[in-house]
Amino acid sequence: MTPIENKKIENLFALLQNLEKVAVAFSGGVDSTLLAAAAKRALGDEAVAVTVDSPTLSARERDGAGELAELLGIRHIILPVSELACPEFVQNDKERCYHCKKFRLEELCRWAEKEGIEWIVEGSNTDDLQDYRPGMRAVKELEKVRSPLLEAGFSKADIRELSQLWDLPTWDKPAAACLASRISYGIPLTEENLARVERAEEILASFCPPKSQFRVRDHGHIARIEAESELLPLLAQPEKAAEIASSVGSLGFSWVTLDLAGYRMGSLNI
Repeated sequence: MTPIENKKIENLFALLQNLEKVAVAFSGGVDSTLLAAAAKRALGDEAVAVTVDSPTLSARERDGAGELAELLGIRHIILPVSELACPEFVQNDKERCYHCKKFRLEELCRWAEKEGIEWIVEGSNTDDLQDYRPGMRAVKELEKVRSPLLEAGFSKADIRELSQLWDLPTWDKPAAACLASRISYGIPLTEENLARVERAEEILASFCPPKSQFRVRDHGHIARIEAESELLPLLAQPEKAAEIASSVGSLGFSWVTLDLAGYRMGSLNI
């Protein structure tokens, strides 16, 4: 680690220690896992990881978060929340992530207040400043929510590097996003279409090596598969393609397509 990187770690610990008692918004992704690990190291039992269990979180991600919390030795809370109770989120416009993030964080803040926890910490980093991230506006609007990784100057590369140094299994985990991000803007969000894209990605995962990067984008009657370039020849093999098309199509899609441009983070933001 370089002196600059060591300084970032020192700053992260100092930020967390100054907060004294925190609830980590914990999805089990790369960012929140490092943040939870740092909070546990900095604050011990004064840190708790809270996973919002909602229709936008896949069962695989929820279960994985529980396993990671156990590995970290941090107390873990599953908090049932449904963003589908928020009409602005359900309408699924380009402010969807803002409405979702604010709704979830407000629920976390209410829970934390009842538990006597003053601060919620979440895993935004400096890379998020370069992309379309309406959810970050929600973080800024809530005075009891902090972003220690961002405040300490951590980039995504820094997070992966420190995660590897600390032997966290998420250090090379592919970027993840909630199930709502798979559904094209303008299509109202329901439990049914969120569950459908979850099932479609479970099917696709059965054809791919572990830790593969892909998405199934829901365009109503069309399921558009985005996959990292190394996967395209595999998924395009005639027998596999036919089986994927049949299995995913059985979920109610009229067409199942493979996007030749490959996986692009946030492609529905285009």
